[in-house]
Order: sequence, then C-alpha cells, then structure tokens
Amino acid sequence: MIAFAVLTGPLPRLGVIAVAALAAAVLLAREDSSRAWAMLAALVLAPVLLLADIWRSPQLDVIHRHPPVAAVAAALGVVLVAALAVAIARRPRLLGPLTVVALPFRIPISVGGHTYNLLVPLYVVIAAAALAWLVPVLSGRRAAPAPRRGLGFDDGAAGPVAGGAGIHRFEQLLAAFLVLYALQASYSVDFQSALRNTVFFYVPFALLQRQLRELSWDRELLTRCLVATAALAVVFACLGFVEEATKSILLNPKLIATNSNHPYFTVNSVFFDPDIFGRYLALVMILLVAVLLYEPSRRRQLAATAVLAVLWGGLVLTLSRSSLGALLVGMATLAALRWRMRPVLIAAAAVLVLGGAAVAISPKTFGLNQGLNNASSGRANLITGGLRMFGDEWLYGYGSGGFSVEYKHQNPAISSSLSDSHTIPITVAAEQGLLGLIVYLALVLTALRTVFDSSGALPARAAIAAAFLALVMHTMLYADFLEDPVTWTLLGVGSALATQHARERYTAARELRRRRRTPAPA
Repeated sequence: MIAFAVLTGPLPRLGVIAVAALAAAVLLAREDSSRAWAMLAALVLAPVLLLADIWRSPQLDVIHRHPPVAAVAAALGVVLVAALAVAIARRPRLLGPLTVVALPFRIPISVGGHTYNLLVPLYVVIAAAALAWLVPVLSGRRAAPAPRRGLGFDDGAAGPVAGGAGIHRFEQLLAAFLVLYALQASYSVDFQSALRNTVFFYVPFALLQRQLRELSWDRELLTRCLVATAALAVVFACLGFVEEATKSILLNPKLIATNSNHPYFTVNSVFFDPDIFGRYLALVMILLVAVLLYEPSRRRQLAATAVLAVLWGGLVLTLSRSSLGALLVGMATLAALRWRMRPVLIAAAAVLVLGGAAVAISPKTFGLNQGLNNASSGRANLITGGLRMFGDEWLYGYGSGGFSVEYKHQNPAISSSLSDSHTIPITVAAEQGLLGLIVYLALVLTALRTVFDSSGALPARAAIAAAFLALVMHTMLYADFLEDPVTWTLLGVGSALATQHARERYTAARELRRRRRTPAPA
C-alpha cells in the first residue's frame, strides 16, 4: 500500500523513464550478467507500475472484495509462470511456438475511460522465457561468455561484417526510441497513456524481441511456427464466418453498435477490431504466399493454397481496406525478391493507373462523392489535425501518448471514436516533435535494412521482410506499430536470421582467408 501511495505522486514519471532505460539495457547489454540484472529489474518494476495504474479498474473489483481469492489466483499465476519457465529452460526452442500461439489473445482492461486489450497470455510467456534465461545466469549455473564487441563478429583478424553492425545499429535506435518516448512522457498532456504504452507494450515486447533474437531459427523451428500460426488463422477466420452467418459479434460492443448503424457488416473474430484482425490475416497470408513461391513440394503448395482460400474469405469479411493494401504490398515485395524488380514495378504502376481511372470514372462507388473525410471514415481530418499539431509544437511535440487529448482539445466537437490517429508518422510527429520523428524514421529505415539484408538468400528471410514491409504500410493507414507484438516478433526473428546470415558470411570469409594463407602442398 505504501508503494501504491508513493506511485500516485510524481514518481511514476521517473518510474517510466527507469523501466524504459532497463528495457534499453536489455536490448544493448553485451554481457549476460548485465542483461540478466536489467531484465530482472524490468520484470519487477513494470508490474508495479502496471498495478498502480489499473488498481481501480472494474476488472480488479474482485481483488478488492475478495483478497484471499486474489492471493490464491496470484499464487497460481506464479506457479504457471515457474512451470513454463522450467519447460523453456529445458527446451529453449519452445519459445518460438509459444509466442506465435499467444500473440492473438487479448483481455480487455478498462482504465481511465479507455479500454486496453492486454495480451496476458503473451505476458506469461515473456515472463517465463525471461526467468528461464536469467535465473541460471544470476545463480552461476550458466557460465557467461566473454563480452561481445557488438554483432560484427570481429575476432581481431579482420573487420566486422556489415550485416552484424547493421543489426547492432537497429537495436541501438530501438533502445533510443524507447528512452526518448519515456523522457517525452514526462511533459505529456496525457501521461497516463504514455505510461500504459510503455508498461503494457514497449517494455515486455523489448524483452521478447531480445529473447527471440537469441534463438537459432532453422527450418524445423520456422516450419512449426508457421504451421501453428496458419492453424490459428484458420480458426479465427472460421469464427469470422460464424459471425457473418449469425450477424453477431463475439467481442467489442462498440463494433456491434457500428454494425447496427451501417448497411454493411464487419467481423472481428477475437481481435476486438476488424482492422487488427485483417492485419493479422494479411500477414499470415504473406508468409503462406512465400511457401507457394519457394517450396518445391507439391503437397505443401496445395495445403498452403487451401489455407490461403480460407483466410482470403475471412479477410474480405473484415472490409479492412488497409489490410488489403498491406497484402498487396507484401505480395509485390515477395514477387520482387523472388524474380526481378522491373516487372513488379510495371505491374504495380498499371494497378495504380487502373485504380485511379476507376475512381475518376465512378467516384460515387468509392464514396468520394461524400468528400475525402467521409470516404476515409474521418481519417483525413485526423491527418490534417495531426499536421497542424506538429506545426504548433514542431520541436518537442505535445508529449508521448498525448495525441488523443490534444486533438480533442483543439477539436471539441469531434466524436470520441475519431480521436486516435491512424497514421503512425503523424502521431509521432505530433506527440514527439521533430526529435521523435527523426528517431522513428531512422528506426524504420534501419529495421527495413536489417530484415531485407540478403533477404533473397533464404525463403524465410524473404517472407519476414515482405511481412514487415506490409506491416509498416498498414501503420500508414491505421494505428499500432510498436504497440503491436507482431512488429516485435517479426523484428526478433528477422534480426536473428540476419545475424545468422552475417555470421555464416563471416565464417566463410575467414575460412577463405585461411585457405589462401595455407601454402599449397608440394
């Protein structure tokens, strides 16, 4: 109670900065002991900040009314995390399938008039994976290797490999963005949103990204994860079919009200939001299209085609235009990586010309007769409003997480459902100013370079690169970039594959130099 009382004062701002710095240390630590202590401190501090923030939420009323029941539930949760940690410690590769299975499942928590869909199953997996790694390190049962001088694989005999250095720069920028976000939360017009984004999403997902990068992602592990993801996507699509057939929504009362006010019907399955559901289906479809392009087995190609047909039906029912655009970008990227760039660019230009002609011939079909803002469901005003906010506070912004509050303040007549930005760069510019925008753009460009590094050398790299580019495109039309665990998962797997490829190139180059120095036999 003393801790909660203290955290209701100014200390939460310092707590957010501290926990973001700990997550940055986890990303950048070169010694296992330093990384383990930072990870342990983040695992302790983040839940304290989280509980202090949601302590009065309606979902926790049972804790206040029945403390013994809450204590038993907490004990069972600790036992579950410990048991899962033991399993991961014995078989570290379990982290991959467990992560992809836990990614979609969310539990809604109402805090301060907002509903946050918390990925509680994923949090359990992250905590278990962290404990499975750090307990042996801190207890001395696992010998820590010698400090690494970055990811360049420099043994003193030659310079570092470019790919490894690029991965290190990407993680430096990722850590810098986390710390800058926390610092700019200190003067935010909506500090609570910044706190929740940091504790709910950025810190646990940073721990996940680092753990995924440490795994050895071979063909067997990648196949298992893809099969699990595709199976879940089929189940979710079938739930969407049930929603469409019964004209009922499983979750999200707001979507029920929206469907009742429109002649069309959208499905969301278990994702609370049709666009997030559509994004998930589109990314899974991109991974399966890579199977069609690279897999020589006819049986696997037929299985991928059948799954794609089911997922396509689910994606159409979401009516998510941003997800359809992301799917097109991902497939075009795969085509360019698989074959040649020029034919893909010509085809893309032809599609754009035909689309522009269709809009010009029949603007009413696309809703443009109602104006651009109505056709885009109010997002055009969000863009212009965000740009105006950036112009007002162009250097520092209104503070992390402050877009919604400031936009409502400047537009008091706007409905609450249209207060959140749907274009991530504009959100960053309005909230964090030019400082945050520079770091964000550098982060995105470096991340793209990391996942695209030698992406054509292995089908998995091409699939991850295409999916990540499609996700970035989706964030241009909708919310959630670093708030989406899929982003961190793709970055974790992509950086691991890039690291493995850079290490293989370095080993091959070193072996070639050794052979050249060895004198030929007489």
